[in-house]
Amino acid sequence: MRLLVVEDYAPLREALAAYLREEGCAVDAANDGEEGWWYAKEAVYDAVILDRQLPRLSGDEILRRLRLAGRRDPVLMLTARGEVPERIAGLEAGADDYVVKPAALPELFARVKALVRRSAGAVQNVITVGPLSVDTGRRQATIGGAVLDLTAKEWCLLEHLALRAGTVVPRDALWQTCYDFNEEPNPNRIEAHLANLRRKLATAGAEDLIRTRRGQGYQLGGEA
Repeated sequence: MRLLVVEDYAPLREALAAYLREEGCAVDAANDGEEGWWYAKEAVYDAVILDRQLPRLSGDEILRRLRLAGRRDPVLMLTARGEVPERIAGLEAGADDYVVKPAALPELFARVKALVRRSAGAVQNVITVGPLSVDTGRRQATIGGAVLDLTAKEWCLLEHLALRAGTVVPRDALWQTCYDFNEEPNPNRIEAHLANLRRKLATAGAEDLIRTRRGQGYQLGGEA
């Protein structure tokens, strides 16, 4: 999944971005509101982690602009102020969840994953496609009980396809989801990662589960 982190406190921003990348996410990170808004309007994210108190442009204003533009990217708002009126104000501004700092990084990530699942319409952690089970909560894919050994990028691609199982996902959508903004688009890189993913699925007994729809994109499961 592709995430945007907008946080002006550098130690938290850098630690959070590093943690999310280790978990297989593509992450764009901004250190103030103006930069955060630039990222937000230039790309669509699976979720946005947004500090409420930011220099140059507040988190509330970024959220207001997103919603006025008709954007429904799930937003988890961060704040150092945990009073009930503050939490209510953040939620009423359009946030989907609200976390008081300091918060443990695993908890933040768990909340983000829950938001992404709800946004994609997958309320359950486990998505089953033929012999393949994709557990988005544990970030684990299995076939016949055997756990697949996937790289971070392979997991990101598989999770995105699984959340949209049976539908065709354009290549651009995969790039936007699994690669950072500053990475030069490279179709060959996606093809290489998908080829490795297909090989691992086939070796585990799930051949041809990911299909290429020429000129359209890729599809996990569904009719041949």
